Amino acid sequence: MKTLLTPAAALLVAAIATPAAAAGDATKGAAAFKTKCQICHTIAAGQKGMIGPNLRGVIGRKAGSSDFAMYSPQLKAFGKPWNAALLDQWLTGPAKMVPGARMAFMLPAKADRDDIIAYLATQK
Repeated sequence: MKTLLTPAAALLVAAIATPAAAAGDATKGAAAFKTKCQICHTIAAGQKGMIGPNLRGVIGRKAGSSDFAMYSPQLKAFGKPWNAALLDQWLTGPAKMVPGARMAFMLPAKADRDDIIAYLATQK
């Protein structure tokens, strides 16, 4: 006997199985990164961080662990590896997530956060 999922159950399974970074559009994220993030951050391989750290390979990297010299002690102590969910929380309010963090910039638009996170996931 064959068991079929109801349409609602199929949507739930798809939502659970889909990585959070897939919610965004990496192409839109590249453009958003240039206008919203690039003033402080770079993603160029081997380039030193500017006002903020180099974000190439940020997904999976432990917070506060790159060679960037200006991390706050609080972010270094936070030390969790960045993933899509943590980056989304960070971009919503860095100081709320890690009190004492030096990044003051926030991205209130969920679509912008999703797109930028999807783009960052492509930068390995």
